[in-house]
Amino acid sequence: MVKKVWAPWRLSYILGESKDKALGPKRPACVFCHAQKGSPNLENLVLFHGKYSFVIMNKYPYANGHLMVVPKRHLADYSRLEAKEHAEMGALLAKSVKILKKVFKAEGFNIGMNLGEVGGAGIKDHLHYHIVPRWVGDHNFMPVLADVRVMPEHLEDSCNKLIKFFQKLKR
Repeated sequence: MVKKVWAPWRLSYILGESKDKALGPKRPACVFCHAQKGSPNLENLVLFHGKYSFVIMNKYPYANGHLMVVPKRHLADYSRLEAKEHAEMGALLAKSVKILKKVFKAEGFNIGMNLGEVGGAGIKDHLHYHIVPRWVGDHNFMPVLADVRVMPEHLEDSCNKLIKFFQKLKR
């Protein structure tokens, strides 16, 4: 018997729409610039604000706990990052990995950046690191046979678990 896996929240991403009432029917010019304006919370999915960068959950994750470390400055050119931004982003990557290991018992990680449209960047004008937690057998046959990723936990539940740990970090 074939079971159906529902991921209705992905449709707004596919269609380029936003169901966020605060944003209206259109996305803001830059989702990262918009998200960083408020305090860390469930609505904007921001977990931590540093001085030069911040940590945000991916609204359309590849795996539970999929985070991004983003510079506060709006820029697409990696070579324009300043040393202080590199340093803080690197520290936040390390702290994020530590928290994801603790909270989700992640066994491995994919960490990287997609730069430019041809490089696979979904948001090409504001660079960001992806941190994708991995587990043995986490994606099994579903992506191959059904082009579906199974998310075992709701995004809000993941955010509520993680934000407690990020609130303990010093700026």
